[in-house]
Amino acid sequence: MQIIHRTMKKRIQLIPSGIPLVDLAWGGFYGGGTYLLMGPHKSGRTLLSLQYSIQTLRENEVCLYFTSVRPKELIINAASIDLDLQEYMNMNRIIVIKVTPPKNIEMAEDPDLYLSEYINDVKSVVDQYQPDRIVFDELTPFVGFRNLDLLRETFSKTAEYIEEQGVTSLYVLGEPAESATKKIFETIASACTGIIELQKHEDFISRNNPGDIIITPNVGHTEGQFTSTYFIEPNKGIQVNFKKQIASQEYSSGNEMENKYKSLSEIEIPHETYSLPNIYNFDDFKLILSNQIAYYKTTGKAFTIASIRLDETADKGKLLTIKQLQNAVRLSTERKDKICTVSNKVLVLFTKEIVRDINNFLAKVKSNLPNDDPNYLNSIVQFISVYHVTIDDEIVNAEDIFSKLFSDGQTEKYKFGFS
Repeated sequence: MQIIHRTMKKRIQLIPSGIPLVDLAWGGFYGGGTYLLMGPHKSGRTLLSLQYSIQTLRENEVCLYFTSVRPKELIINAASIDLDLQEYMNMNRIIVIKVTPPKNIEMAEDPDLYLSEYINDVKSVVDQYQPDRIVFDELTPFVGFRNLDLLRETFSKTAEYIEEQGVTSLYVLGEPAESATKKIFETIASACTGIIELQKHEDFISRNNPGDIIITPNVGHTEGQFTSTYFIEPNKGIQVNFKKQIASQEYSSGNEMENKYKSLSEIEIPHETYSLPNIYNFDDFKLILSNQIAYYKTTGKAFTIASIRLDETADKGKLLTIKQLQNAVRLSTERKDKICTVSNKVLVLFTKEIVRDINNFLAKVKSNLPNDDPNYLNSIVQFISVYHVTIDDEIVNAEDIFSKLFSDGQTEKYKFGFS
């Protein structure tokens, strides 16, 4: 318990991950974060996991490595990137834990409960060895739950427990092929800090036949999503061809601002590959809002909906795009909140009455904008406005809320200012 208390008081900071694109684009993993690595067979998942493990040696840390393959096979894989895994195993710097995938699970009285016990066991092993990092290569055989709500609860609680110890985790999954496995993947991904995906175009990854690596943030990592080609180089492991675009640090105000800004839209946030759990199209968002109103009529439980508007001048002047604003809003909300982008507005449905906390929410949005230079933040304020509506008995349906949100004079406006 003493160790838990000490790690919880640590300031969360970025740490080198050993994964090239992550370190180049994001600056590393958040210490105590939970990350998911996904890719097809022979795409380099194990090599990348080993490179993550090697980084623990450079940081004078201990890594707990769960694997279902024979230790000798893992040692041979490590040797291909010039790592003497056996030596570090003997020193207890990399602790390899052999896990056996569940067999005859269909014969179990409750297969989901059987699988959840496997996942829960990770906590006790972490308690026993108290590592700084863990790798679980791979998780696929242990997550074939029929009840996705139970999977979400089991994995989330395990991940949260490990995070509280200050342990940084990397879980490995095979590439989802069918709709059922995709839903399993999305369930797990929703509880992770970020996702790393490997895609290959040929059977064998090499400099002449590169694949694609995509990193997607779920919490933090406000730089956004990045994609790069990657290849496997003997004795070095996975390498990437990547050059990060950096916005100019020159700022101004007033009428000269549009001319003097180096385009922040160059900090690209590409189309997200994953179906993130709290972003919806307008029709689905409207349906959710209608259900929330009906729930209020039945229970009296209040909620708030906010509209964060971006002046078209900012988008046209390439100071901030609506997609970048949406990303900042998404990173500032909880998973249970609902988000929808309509034209130049990002709508957020908070499932509780948050009027008192809306300034805290706006401060989070500010911290997640694509540039944290104070001059930029002071300048961009004039292009963002926030309106909110809290449910009351006069509201009958979703159209009533939209009419208030989209009419400036009928709702209270919050200044998007930062102290």
